Amino acid sequence: MRNHFHLLIEVPERESIPPLTSESLLEMLPLLYDRASVETVVAQIALMRKSGDSAGEQALLDRFERRRGDLSVFLKELKQRVSIFMNKRLGRTGTLWESRFKSLLVEGGENALLTVAAYIDLNPVRAGLATLPEDYRWSGYGEAMGTGKGSQSARDGLGSIQHEALETPGRKDCLPRWQVTLERYRRLLYLDGVERPASTESGACSRKGIPAELAEEVAEGKASPSLTEILRMKVRYFCDGAVLGSAAFVEKTFQSLKAEGRVGAKRRTGSRRLRGADWGELRVLRDLRVRVIVNPME
Repeated sequence: MRNHFHLLIEVPERESIPPLTSESLLEMLPLLYDRASVETVVAQIALMRKSGDSAGEQALLDRFERRRGDLSVFLKELKQRVSIFMNKRLGRTGTLWESRFKSLLVEGGENALLTVAAYIDLNPVRAGLATLPEDYRWSGYGEAMGTGKGSQSARDGLGSIQHEALETPGRKDCLPRWQVTLERYRRLLYLDGVERPASTESGACSRKGIPAELAEEVAEGKASPSLTEILRMKVRYFCDGAVLGSAAFVEKTFQSLKAEGRVGAKRRTGSRRLRGADWGELRVLRDLRVRVIVNPME
């Protein structure tokens, strides 16, 4: 966006990551650093091996190992690199980002992931930066709809979110076909609700949708807005809700936080319902009450 960005990322459990070796480190570094930085590490390892300094080589591995699976370290380095790039490009100095990042723990199931993904991809539409979500260059959906070098990765990401419902029968090792993924995700983004009769004056075709009577009730505040309408607004749950997912997932996370002393002793349960719309089975940890859903035009 103009002054911030959103990421939907998977952070692996530390226990699930194989320990680093010098070989696996050197395979990974080109994904993260420029050539000069990689060559420096290569030279350090070669020098340590030549001198028989196994302790030094292990210390080097440990330094990188401590950073793996650490969201704070990842975002710190990402923001630092963007700051350096922008300062150099614009001839400026000093900090670029106003404040620390906010994070929301999202359950790995399809329901929660699709909701958050759609909210992110509709951000430029809410902000008036694009008429259609695929028109915005700096979004996952826009990238997936394009032909750039990152388009396949973006498509794989959307496919992995929908893998539970769209996996190929008998195949557990492949992502759903992009056309199937696209059709389902596009429907989520584009279901804007009310039916539209054909107009002889404008030439607009008719379009099936939510009955006009229900749309009128929504406009008058007599019925809850649809999830698609809500996703086109600013929803505080996605930055301040702390944890998002099923009741069981939120409750399990709450118990872990309570055991660590990170929530108040008086609070006995973690799962809270979301307000302002029919969110289905989604729950959050933090019960927000003030301006939960904000029209971006306000």
